[in-house]
Formats: sequence, C-alpha cells, structure tokens
Amino acid sequence: MSTDATPDPYRDQLLFGQRLLILRNRRGLTRDQLGGLTGRSGSWVKALETGRLKTPHLPVILRLAEVLRVRDLSDLTGDQSLRVSLFTGPGHPRFAAVREALNSLQLGGGPEAPPAAHLSARLARAWSARHSAPNHRDVIGSLLPDLIRDAQACVRQAETVADRKAAQASLAQVYFLAQFFCAYQPDAPLVWRVAERAMMAAQDSEDPHAIGLAAWLTTQAHRESAHLDAADAVNLETLGYLKPLLPDAGADVRAVAGALTVEAGLTAARRGETGTAWRYWDEARALAEGLPAGYFHPVTSFSRAVIGAHAVTVAVELHAGGESARQAARAEAEAIPSRPRRARHRIEQARAYHLDAQPDVALATLAQAHEAAPETVQYNGYAKRIVLEEAEAKSPARRRRASALAARLGLLTA
Repeated sequence: MSTDATPDPYRDQLLFGQRLLILRNRRGLTRDQLGGLTGRSGSWVKALETGRLKTPHLPVILRLAEVLRVRDLSDLTGDQSLRVSLFTGPGHPRFAAVREALNSLQLGGGPEAPPAAHLSARLARAWSARHSAPNHRDVIGSLLPDLIRDAQACVRQAETVADRKAAQASLAQVYFLAQFFCAYQPDAPLVWRVAERAMMAAQDSEDPHAIGLAAWLTTQAHRESAHLDAADAVNLETLGYLKPLLPDAGADVRAVAGALTVEAGLTAARRGETGTAWRYWDEARALAEGLPAGYFHPVTSFSRAVIGAHAVTVAVELHAGGESARQAARAEAEAIPSRPRRARHRIEQARAYHLDAQPDVALATLAQAHEAAPETVQYNGYAKRIVLEEAEAKSPARRRRASALAARLGLLTA
C-alpha cells in the first residue's frame, strides 16, 4: 500500500481535527465553504483541524455531521459510544429483498412478462400506497421485488420498438420507486446504480416525462453528495430540453419542469445565492399556478399545495432564520395529500423554527411529522440532529420532550 494513501477516519484512531480534515476533503469542501455552511469561518475550521481548538460541544458536532453527511456520529468524533446513524438509516427489514432483486442478472428466461396495462396499474397502486401509507417504506418494499423483475421482463420480451420504449418508461418508473426506498439505506453505491439505470431506461424510452423524472432524482442525489456543479449540469440541461415542449405538454410534464425548477433554486440556496434561489422559486410558482386545481404529481408531489413548502426549504437552505420561520408559519401542511411529503414539510418547518431559535416549536412540529409518516422522520438526518441537540438542552422540560421523541424515533437503541 502506498505510504501517501488517505487515512480512513472510520478505522484509524485519529483525533477529532484529523477526522474533520479527512471528511471535509472527501466531501470536496474548502474550509471557507464548511465554515459558511455551519455559520462559522474558514479560520475556525482550520483551528479545529489543527487542534488549536478543542472538540466542540454536541450541537456544533451535529451541525458539522449534517453538512459532511457522515454515516455515523462516531465517524466524526471517534467515540464509539456515539454510534448514532444520521444520514444513513438503520436498514429497513425489506431492504435485503429489494437489493437482491436489483442486483440479480436476468439474461434470458425468467418470468413471463405481464401485460403492459397490468404493470401500469400495479405501478399506479404502488405510488398511491407510497403517498397514503404511514409505513410507506414497508409497503413499497413488499411490492418492489416483483415489480423490478416484471418490468425488466417487459423490456426483454418487447416485440416492437414502440413496445420496448413504453416498457423502458415503465422500468424507469420502477427504478424511481426503488430510489425512494433505497435512500438512506446502508448501501450508498446501490442508490447511485439505481439512479444510473433509471436515467438509462428513461433515455431509451424517449419519454420527456420519464427523462425529466430521472434528472430530478439525479439532481437531488448530486446535491446531497455536495456535487453542486453536477446537480446544476443535469438539472439545467434537462430544463433546457423540456421548456420548448411545455406549451403543448400535459400536466405531468409541466409538473416535472416545475419540480426541476425548484431543484435549481435549492441548489442555488445551498450555494448561498439568495437572489437566484428565489428567482427559480418564483418561476416554479408560476408553473404550479398553471396546473389544474387539485392536481398533485404522483412522483415529485409538485402542485399548488406544495409550492409553499418549497419556499420554506429555500429559506432554510439560505440559513435565513426569520424568513424561514415566516415561510413555515405561512405554508399549510394539511393541504398536502401525501403523508411522506407532508411529514417532510413538517421537518422543514422544524428546521426553520430551530434556525429561528424556537426549539420548543421545532420539537412540536417534529412530533406532528412523526404522526403523519413515522418512517419519513426516522430516516431524516435533519430531524435526528434537532432531536439529539435538544436532548442536551439546558431546559429540563425540553430535554424530556426531546428524549421522548428520540425514543419514538429509535435513536436510543442506535
């Protein structure tokens, strides 16, 4: 092994500052960028990395862990007693079966392909279940293995070019569903493999709706991996492809364009580009207002009901405490028909209130998110960070509330 190999912070006994340096470099962030994302300076990060400053208190560690997307708090601290997963979940009981279906190689033979209409109906039921079931991961996980095998069979056994393109569009939809399920599971490379397969299937289908959805999910994956330039490259190129089609497009394609426009705004917000972020949000709002009343996109959730929720996330990503709290108070969660999307909005509202120094409101809002969709909160790193931070609060009452919520989320047994 080369003597100049990068140390592994997950194995070697390194100091906090050394671990921080390695994890920051792996994420591709400069000291100034990491400092800015945590509300500090680049010189503060340097002081931590060089050991001039001691290991910070838990709230600061949690914020660093959030930005660096560490797998486990102990990866950053080196303290094996702090084995709490943040942005990687504990692993769903149905994950092994889904992964096996995704990894299996079916070159020939296999099951007979179901009729295209039958597969489409099953996909529609699966998306409906995802939005309506509080334990949506469990429901999707039970459906995905057969859906994956049958959709792949439809592509292999298609007899005409048109049939094959339609089958590829359905297969892409199955992969989109798999991406939702596999997110935050303990196998990050699998998520990227599924994303690549989804994009390939969508492109082969030549279906603008499928291509837009593949780009939407890939953009999110890039941004959550701190690859902001890659996120913009996928997102903006796809928007350029879709925009000429919009005057004659149906609601689904227009909604995907709206969802991609929101993503462009969120990436700009992650960079701290306030004007650009809100400009994209304004464009997305105009697209939402052009959709039929009551319309709700089955994959992206883009709709008039959700555009206010996106405003909360833009403000939070910009670290605008007062503005994020105002947007949180304005956006109505109950209008969102999807349980997981409603729970995600509640989490974003909690982030806003926490950023605005309203921790009690943030905890109450997280409890509402848990009522809407427990699995969404259980796998969300932002929610975990707030709960863990407030479990260390000076207020005994707040500590009790946060600890009780931590127990409901399963954090005490992580």
